[in-house]
Amino acid sequence: MIENAKRSGIFVGDDPFALAQKWLDEAASAEPNDPNAIALSTVDSDGLPNARMVLLKEIESDAFVFYTNFGSAKALEVEAAGKAAFVMHWKSLRRQVRVRGEVSRVNGDQADEYFNSRSLQSRLGAWASEQSKPLESRANLMAKVAKLAVSKGVHPPRPPFWGGFRIVPVEIEFWADGAHRLHDRFKWHRLHPQADWVVERLNP
Repeated sequence: MIENAKRSGIFVGDDPFALAQKWLDEAASAEPNDPNAIALSTVDSDGLPNARMVLLKEIESDAFVFYTNFGSAKALEVEAAGKAAFVMHWKSLRRQVRVRGEVSRVNGDQADEYFNSRSLQSRLGAWASEQSKPLESRANLMAKVAKLAVSKGVHPPRPPFWGGFRIVPVEIEFWADGAHRLHDRFKWHRLHPQADWVVERLNP
């Protein structure tokens, strides 16, 4: 890591993933709902941006992980581009973390373990929903869930079309609100995921 900026207080640390986890842990006791919610940004085949809220499920030692239907609009856009960005914002703490990076799938045992940790209704919902595709009515969806409850039982396996994505960042920015809108911003960036981090203070 190359230090180009002197940091103190909430910004101190040599590992941006550990720092992001620390901020998330602090938000868990202050944010009223879904402290792990992120606004995920992608682009479609025409280059038109897209954004939506999803739940960040894990901060690994070198990546951020979320889960979805592989047939959803977000998944198709992520895989076509191989890149994505997100922002995690906590109004209660007046802080945010911004991430940009490369994306790969999370499958196998790791995805199975997370899927099996979900409630039964959520697991059945994952089987029932053709995410992002037109839906005739909610009644039809609920009827499909009911049928799946019978056919899949109480231990439905992870659908083959459902799993995770791992974002390995080349940029992570930590932002905290400052008096008179003179915010504190520190950007960790690198040329590629195997390169060393450079840390810079940014203008508000």
